Amino acid sequence: MMEQQNPYIKQFPELFKGKKILYVHGFGSSGQSGTVSRIREVLPQAEVMAPDLPVHPQEAMDLLKKVCEQEQPDLVIGTSMGGMYAEQLHGYDRILVNPALQMADTMKEHNMMGTQHFSNPRQDGVQDFFVDKALVKEYREATEQCFSQVTAEEQGRVWGLFGDEDTTVHTFDLFHEHYPTAIRFHGEHRMNDKSFMHSVMPVIRWIDDRQEGRERPIIYIDVNTLADGYGKPLSSSQKTIRTLLENYQLYFVAPSENSQYGDVCNWLYAYVNVPAYAHTVFTERKDLLYGDYLIDADKTEGMATLIQFGTDTFKTWDDIAEYFSRLGGQ
Repeated sequence: MMEQQNPYIKQFPELFKGKKILYVHGFGSSGQSGTVSRIREVLPQAEVMAPDLPVHPQEAMDLLKKVCEQEQPDLVIGTSMGGMYAEQLHGYDRILVNPALQMADTMKEHNMMGTQHFSNPRQDGVQDFFVDKALVKEYREATEQCFSQVTAEEQGRVWGLFGDEDTTVHTFDLFHEHYPTAIRFHGEHRMNDKSFMHSVMPVIRWIDDRQEGRERPIIYIDVNTLADGYGKPLSSSQKTIRTLLENYQLYFVAPSENSQYGDVCNWLYAYVNVPAYAHTVFTERKDLLYGDYLIDADKTEGMATLIQFGTDTFKTWDDIAEYFSRLGGQ
């Protein structure tokens, strides 16, 4: 029987090739979590380090700082409790996914007291641990160390991703008080393949591009090519956007916010989501856009090569996907 291929997972061997990624797991988990396997599968040329964290937060921080000093990771990814720890690993590019920045409150709110069972195997073979008031106090003291060294440089190196269906932690506003890059993505507290590929991978790609000084060809996409008359995404538009992201830098173009397209940000959030973050341009002068390509239903003449949507050559998004596939990223 042929093994069914995961429809979301895809490998990107060119991203973080030869680099080190430190993954910091969540509460009651380990370095053997499904997220670690997912990162290793998607980024096969990266070295992914994922130590089992001690239950006591100071011991965990000491271990993580030692790993960072010895290994100098190019990227730190922390989820939930691991996001709280990752925020304190200053001097590194970090992605915090649903960070539990008020860990003691989260433990109390979700009844994480008493005997707990590790959700993933650990190298020491331990399966259970105990949470009492003293340990909760330790976590409260640990979270009080968050945001202690937020500089302008640090603000440019920390990304916060927050699932809009997360019912476990609610720290978007707290994070955004200190860091400008706070992004809501479609997903729950625990990442699945879809939320990782659609929400975390674009950020990983942006960080790798910045580290490598990599400049991808720019494609501007006018919002008038994305939706039908009922405001729903046109067939294959979302799939094509995800494919184009692999080789191009995408920007989404709309008239000024005071126009009839004033809710375009809400539409892009709903249907494009993370790739549209800080990549939306409001302008009445599409002819002045400086880039490589412009996908537009109008016959706009400007500095970017026009891909006129709706013409015989580019009647559908499948036609556009085929065209750029032939270009091979040029």
